Amino acid sequence: MQLTVLKERRPYETRVAATPETVKKLIVLGFQVVVEKGAGESSHYVDTAYEEAGATIESTPKKALEKANVVLKVGPPMTIEDGGEDEASQLPEGALLLGILQPYAKQSLLEVYNKRKVTAFSLELAPRITRAQALDVLSSQSNLAGYRAVIEAANSFERAFPMMMTAAGTIAPARVLILGAGVAGLQAVATAKRLGAIVSVFDVRAVAKEQVESLGGTFVEVESQEAGEAAGGYAKEMSDDYKARQAAKIKEVLQKSDIAITTALIPGKPAPRLLTADMVKAMKPGSVIVDLAVESGGNCEGSVVGKIVETNGVKIIGYANMPGRIPTDASAVYARNLLNLLTLCVDKESKSLKINWEDEIIQAIALTHDGKTLQSEKGTN
Repeated sequence: MQLTVLKERRPYETRVAATPETVKKLIVLGFQVVVEKGAGESSHYVDTAYEEAGATIESTPKKALEKANVVLKVGPPMTIEDGGEDEASQLPEGALLLGILQPYAKQSLLEVYNKRKVTAFSLELAPRITRAQALDVLSSQSNLAGYRAVIEAANSFERAFPMMMTAAGTIAPARVLILGAGVAGLQAVATAKRLGAIVSVFDVRAVAKEQVESLGGTFVEVESQEAGEAAGGYAKEMSDDYKARQAAKIKEVLQKSDIAITTALIPGKPAPRLLTADMVKAMKPGSVIVDLAVESGGNCEGSVVGKIVETNGVKIIGYANMPGRIPTDASAVYARNLLNLLTLCVDKESKSLKINWEDEIIQAIALTHDGKTLQSEKGTN
């Protein structure tokens, strides 16, 4: 079995789908590993390290993909429309493709996969069950994104985070409001608390209150009988009445906050708009907002992908691919997620691919197989 690791070419992507550590384990599983030249450079994994781990280095995607049975990616393959190297048309017929394939945003790629009879697994669709935790890429990457969001906020915030007692007087601690108490939000709570900030958290899911308070944060509640939790533990889109109550409460807390970090996402839909221009205007000059949902439309009005925008003295950070700003660690955990999935798909005795199509994990992440789209609602919801 040949397994190919491609270099990522999409803007802002610095991660890689395998590390020298996981290459060794993939070889034990029975794979011959081919890594495209320079695939790990942005993550500080050099070609020689892959070679020492047992991989072969190929100079181009075409050569790397030539005999591939399995292809590992971080993001979706590039197409002609994306500009640059057309990876999608070079996928070997019948290959198994693993990655964060973004079926909601990249529906047209499903046709390419089917044309080439590619079996495509999109790991961000993994179910929230105990067995799937080891391959849960959303959790592994969001955890790092939440941490990095606080670091970026602290870097742009021109005041101290902790309370400091000095001979010249007391410096008050920073007040941080985190919108969304998923994996990214909870890690942001923990990181901001470690830096000494006073942290408040808003989430539509009442069940998040206990988690927030266990980390030392204060849960901001909106009076409503409406449940905010959808299937799988994700937040759902709320009614207009709830949204109005939510906006009023957030604005009230925001006026007292120095930093806001927004993490709210709804699978398959644009990110909910939580911070309006009017709310931003009400914040104190020198305040900072980090919009982790900027690539999905943004939680904050005025955020721009890849840029820091300043309006009314408030900085709005819209960095794309926040996990990619910690590429070494983000790649390491992502590569282990892929390794854990492949372990499920390999017969240990024959050292060959053996996919169990009855496995609920496989059923959840499978997009295409043998020229057919599976569970097409993944690309249309």
